[in-house]
Amino acid sequence: MPPRAILADMNISPVTVERLRADGWVAIRSSEVMPVTATDEQLLEYARAHDLCVLTSDLDFSALLALGGHRLPSVLSLRLSYGDPDLVADRVLDLLPQLQGDLAAGCIATVEDGRVRVRDLPIGRGDA
Repeated sequence: MPPRAILADMNISPVTVERLRADGWVAIRSSEVMPVTATDEQLLEYARAHDLCVLTSDLDFSALLALGGHRLPSVLSLRLSYGDPDLVADRVLDLLPQLQGDLAAGCIATVEDGRVRVRDLPIGRGDA
């Protein structure tokens, strides 16, 4: 993953994406580069092909990566009790610098209110 490059799925507010951009991150909302009808698999493939980390609150992405045995793209999976886009952006911006190495290497980082769990990829298989 090139430094500071994120693909946000449709569950992530445009406000959050704009805040990431304002902080210097390359942040793309999936609807800017793909049809809104794109599947989760297509979004993962796009992120993999363009060296982007996926930012999502959808559990399906982590499951697809685990089942597929892929090393990339990394997923930053949000499990927050709040949905305010500015608060979400604050949390993500606070964590991205410390997670950047893990995200570059290939991981699923699950972000909760009080903790972050990082699981290296691939899970259970070789890189596909």
